[in-house]
Amino acid sequence: MTPDPAGHDITEDDKDLSVSKPRRWAAGIPGISRSMRFALKRMGVRRSLHTLLALNQKDGFDCMSCAWPDPPERKTAEFCENGARAVAWEADRLRVSTEFWAQHSTGELASRSEYWLGQQGRLVEPVYKPAGADHYVPVTWEAAFEIIARELNALDSPDEATFYTSGRTSNEAAYAYQLFVRAFGTNNLPDCSNMCHESTSLSMAETIGVGKATVSYTDFAKADLIIIMGQNPGTNHPRMLTALEEAKEAGASIVAVNPLPEAGLIRYKNPQRPRGLVGKGTAIADQFLQVRIGGDMALLQAVCKRVLDAEATAPGTVLDHAFLTEHCQGLEELRAHLEGLDEQEVLRATGLRVEEIDELAARYLRAERVIVCWAMGLTQHKKAVATIAEIINLLLLRGNMGRPGAGACPVRGHSNVQGDRTMGIWEKPPQSFLDALQVEFGFDPPREHGCDTVESIRRMRDGGVKVLVALGGNLVSAVSDTTVAEAAIRSTRLSVQISTKLNRSHAVTGEQALILPTMGRTEIDVQASGPQFVTVEDTVCAVHASSGRLQPASPLLISEVAIVSRMAAATLGAKVAVDWAAFERDYDAVRDHIARTVPGHEDYNRRVRQEGGFVLAHGPRDERRFPTKSGKAMLSVNELETTYAPPGRLLLQTLRSHDQFNTTIYSLNDRYRGVHNGRRVVFVNPDDLAELGVEDGACVDLHSEWPDGVERVVEQFRVVSYPTAHGCAAAYFPEANGLVPLDSTAERSNTPTSKAVVVRLEPARVHTLAAGRAVTSR
Repeated sequence: MTPDPAGHDITEDDKDLSVSKPRRWAAGIPGISRSMRFALKRMGVRRSLHTLLALNQKDGFDCMSCAWPDPPERKTAEFCENGARAVAWEADRLRVSTEFWAQHSTGELASRSEYWLGQQGRLVEPVYKPAGADHYVPVTWEAAFEIIARELNALDSPDEATFYTSGRTSNEAAYAYQLFVRAFGTNNLPDCSNMCHESTSLSMAETIGVGKATVSYTDFAKADLIIIMGQNPGTNHPRMLTALEEAKEAGASIVAVNPLPEAGLIRYKNPQRPRGLVGKGTAIADQFLQVRIGGDMALLQAVCKRVLDAEATAPGTVLDHAFLTEHCQGLEELRAHLEGLDEQEVLRATGLRVEEIDELAARYLRAERVIVCWAMGLTQHKKAVATIAEIINLLLLRGNMGRPGAGACPVRGHSNVQGDRTMGIWEKPPQSFLDALQVEFGFDPPREHGCDTVESIRRMRDGGVKVLVALGGNLVSAVSDTTVAEAAIRSTRLSVQISTKLNRSHAVTGEQALILPTMGRTEIDVQASGPQFVTVEDTVCAVHASSGRLQPASPLLISEVAIVSRMAAATLGAKVAVDWAAFERDYDAVRDHIARTVPGHEDYNRRVRQEGGFVLAHGPRDERRFPTKSGKAMLSVNELETTYAPPGRLLLQTLRSHDQFNTTIYSLNDRYRGVHNGRRVVFVNPDDLAELGVEDGACVDLHSEWPDGVERVVEQFRVVSYPTAHGCAAAYFPEANGLVPLDSTAERSNTPTSKAVVVRLEPARVHTLAAGRAVTSR
């Protein structure tokens, strides 16, 4: 049995846990009040106004939270509640002092919660934990880079190091980072994409040739039907609700497909409109399909079959035959495969009624322009790649690709995660990109594929990776199988974290550890050539500039580009003919190299200085050109496979709370779901509780069950009776990450299967959480 890996006192954050009824609408006056309360507490009035009014503006800085695109015309307040929290969290006036490191050992820090760590303030000086020590001590920048260079150059092979990247990293820093890593001699470039939309990137690349959204912001108001699958915009992409409201006003129908009802998809009270403040707001979803966890693939196949059946009944009137003939391949194979689809298996897999599926199919058949959106609820399953291919099948059948108001929209969850991949942060780079680097810089990059995130953890565990460098993020809390991941990182010789604030990855370290504090996106970046800006790419391929507004939190801070450039110079010396100092001196130098090596970024420095930046070319979206192996969009055949929980068990998914961004915990509340002052909760359908004989409010341990025979446990979770899909449960990550084995990943994408965990609820071995259930009307 693998015990709870949390490490910290699990009553620390949950001693005052209470539960109320979940909300049935999102934002409104509470969205404003909580945003401002959080911002004013951490930044004060002047800093709040100075930053928030520049957030997501054309001449301001890009939100470091989600990757939702900006509208063509910006409002004065072009941010959401979570964007305001992200800015206030980074622009925090608190500082981690030199004395802090003497007062707190790494062991004590590891005993603290993620929430407590994030509340300590900004990191302002580089610190080093020597081998055998349990405290960090301040160190100079020069010494820090010497330590990194010494440890990297002492490795027997460059592949004994891995270089992780967070989606917050700018295009310029990402490009310099991947160049350094490849000049060092490895393609070990795992990133947060490996844990989220890797399934999307792979599936869309195979089916339409490009692993990115095929729509723009303005397409939403042109759509007749928008299907939102496995996504919770109200919490994870709140500004998307405005686009959905605009679409509803333009006549669109919206269907939500999700195991849990989510407030933002029920009703939206736009806080920038009078009716959102004092009225009822806008009803969002016209149909809610409460699909069982993992039932999306069956649902999509069932709808595709109904479309093909409708065509068979009225030949030539349903499918877009001209589009299919000219641009697609695989129609007959798909038709033959779906003829054998078992309707009873579909109903069992989805948990839906025939009438519900028929209604969705009818909506699709009536619509001339359809957009399908999705997020982690689809990508973190064993059959995720195949499920996303079924989305493409559905869209292609009626030509919903490459025309206004129609297309595929994977919604990325981190502000520049897509841009980082475009810049070369990928363990499996295309040979054409490596060829371009060779021509540009005069060295031959490694050609063998490197390690993704899960494989990097495996190799650390097995002794094959000895140095971890992380450009942002919180790897140990983000990845699955927490106990294994922590042990793996602790077995390295050196772990390096480039960060703005404390997180658990600073407490779970290698034998030696460095924390390199960096400037944030809110801060003014001045280098030798003058003020700098960085660039980012959003979820619809729009690239634009970002310029901070605040003075750096400390004069000791340097930028991500500077950290990467100095780290590369110290490690590589004269090994490659790259002017790293020029990169730091003027970011235009980085962009000039990008322009010559990254497709779509030609004349980068001029184009990104245009108002609003520019949009990358996209063959499927722009001209119905599909750069697949066949040159056509691929309708695919996918064998239906569904995960079921045995009797007495539930199927659990992990998810975010509302006051959370990835592993960053802004507060201990999730007001839309009615959770206050705590996070260790498990949401369970009331009928399931009755069948299991578990009381609402009980304290339980969650035991996951897997074919490997290892029983993983997370302890002391409060049961919350909640309208989840029957047989399904949910809990927050990272608290529940320890339930997912490292080797349980999506087929081919290797993404952790955090959305399909078979669990058993047992009475808590130790019971220290607050008892009872307080219900209030809201």
